[in-house]
Amino acid sequence: MSSIRTKSDSVEEKNSDACPMVEAIEQIGSQWRLVVLSDLHGEGEKRFNELERSTGASSRTLSRVLDDLEEAELVNRRVEDRPIATYYSLTEKSRGLCPVFDELEGWADEWLDVPQTDD
Repeated sequence: MSSIRTKSDSVEEKNSDACPMVEAIEQIGSQWRLVVLSDLHGEGEKRFNELERSTGASSRTLSRVLDDLEEAELVNRRVEDRPIATYYSLTEKSRGLCPVFDELEGWADEWLDVPQTDD
C-alpha cells in the first residue's frame, strides 16, 4: 500500500526551514497586532485609552487585539485599583522582537515607498 500525502503535508515538508518564520508571523502578523506592539515598543507601558488614541483602533478592536497578544504572552496587563486603570506593556518575549522591528523599519525605509512620520 502506498501512503497518501496531502498537499499540505508536502508543502510543510518542502518548506520546513520556513516553518518557524511562518509561525512567528502568525503570532504577530495582523495589522493591529503589529501597530500595538510597535506603539508599546516606542512608548513603553500605556493605559488602554492611551493605546486607543495613539493607534487609532476602535475600543472593540483594541480590546480583542490586546487579549490575543496577552494570550500569546506578548503583552502584560497590569490593573490598578485606585484609580481604576489598566496598563499594558511588552513582555520579555515581545521585547526580543524589538531588534526585528528595527530591522524591518530600516528595510521599509530603504526599499518601500512609505511616507515618513515626524515622531
